[in-house]
Amino acid sequence: MKNKLSPINRLMLGMLAMVTVVTSCKKLIEIPGNPPTAITQLQEFTDSATTMTAVAGVYTYSAGRAFAFADGALTYSTALSSDELSSVLSDDAQQFYNYKLTPLNNVVSNLWQFPYVNIYQINAVLNGVKANAALSPSFQKQITGEMEVMRALCYFHMVNIFGGVPVVTGTDYHINARLPRATVDATYAQILTDLNDATKKLTATYPSAGRARPNIYAAQALLAKVNLYKEHWQNAYNEADSVINSGLYSVSDVAVSDVFLSGSNEAIWQLPANQDGYNGVADAMNFIPYNADVIPNYLMTKFLTRAFEANDLRFSNWVGYKVQNSDTLYYPTKYKNRVVTTSPVEDQMIIRLGEVYLIRAEAAAHLNNLVQALADINIIRKRAGLPDIKTTGLAQAAVLAAVMQERRIELFCEWGNRFYDLKRTGTASAVLNSEKTGFTTNASLYPIPQAELLLNNALKQNPGY
Repeated sequence: MKNKLSPINRLMLGMLAMVTVVTSCKKLIEIPGNPPTAITQLQEFTDSATTMTAVAGVYTYSAGRAFAFADGALTYSTALSSDELSSVLSDDAQQFYNYKLTPLNNVVSNLWQFPYVNIYQINAVLNGVKANAALSPSFQKQITGEMEVMRALCYFHMVNIFGGVPVVTGTDYHINARLPRATVDATYAQILTDLNDATKKLTATYPSAGRARPNIYAAQALLAKVNLYKEHWQNAYNEADSVINSGLYSVSDVAVSDVFLSGSNEAIWQLPANQDGYNGVADAMNFIPYNADVIPNYLMTKFLTRAFEANDLRFSNWVGYKVQNSDTLYYPTKYKNRVVTTSPVEDQMIIRLGEVYLIRAEAAAHLNNLVQALADINIIRKRAGLPDIKTTGLAQAAVLAAVMQERRIELFCEWGNRFYDLKRTGTASAVLNSEKTGFTTNASLYPIPQAELLLNNALKQNPGY
């Protein structure tokens, strides 16, 4: 029988996939004209031009080939697992909603496979530029910082959906294919190491047009989020404060309708979605019906729609609806363009200033700086057309509740925020079991794909699967 290789092994044995070239008219990064489509490992890092071709592949917005989360599965799976979405689809999608996931779920497999594809590419670039005499020290420093931020992003989401995972930092498949799962703490330690080092290597200047390649503030924004999750309140506050006070970004002068547009002044890190010349951001492809007669695949739950206050501009701008048999069906419309030819152009938002304000608000509340916490919440509320919450007289618990409510609305169906928030605050069981049935502590993590367990006996399955 033909031997099967895991996603990691298949990639290790193949030529570097990162040499995929971005061909759209809107370039992600500047690369040399007519670059090669396939080059050897030795050729790949002989100068800055070939190195940038490799870097372009890391950022390419293409599911399963480069950017780990290009298919939008992270968004809809975690939204189904929380209380944000239901689905009219069957099988794999329903398993997330009903907490009946199995290790054979195809979406779960992709959530494991695609990040490791990306991580291998990242590690190859890191190895290729390290101590490379053909590259200037400043160039090596820049690329290293960028790749560390990318790797941290991959591991951050993996640790939040799977728990501790194999921490792969090299490209030797003989080693990587047999790595055991690291602990959650060890996985976070790698994330923090990467981000802290990246902040020492990156500058405020974006290295190419737009905000597709991370600068120091993208690293700090993600570092603020990681510290928040680790309950390092002062560190989270400091990193968020640095980003907010940089003066490069704004919430107040960005209309709700314009947040996710290309070039949004709220964007800290934002990848172009039009690299294949046709498809828009995956969230638009997944959530927006392809014609007026079709029921959306994913519907917002009544728990989410009822959480919006009256006259919230986020509801009127970020929620679409369809009337079906006298029922009004709501669905997310943060991204509206199923195809990239639709104007105005939208890009995939990875992290934005609105989230950073709410990170600072939550950290401030835990540090008992309640006035600052409420002031940050009110910046977000003002943009949404809502009245301020009074900044005096509220207890810490009430302020924290206000932060979490604002996160629920501002960040709905974005990067798993709601599901992660429920888990990290210890409220998942109480909230989800009051709304749905079947959630258990084991359901807070997804199963390790069965194929991976069969190929690597050092891996151990999560409890309950």
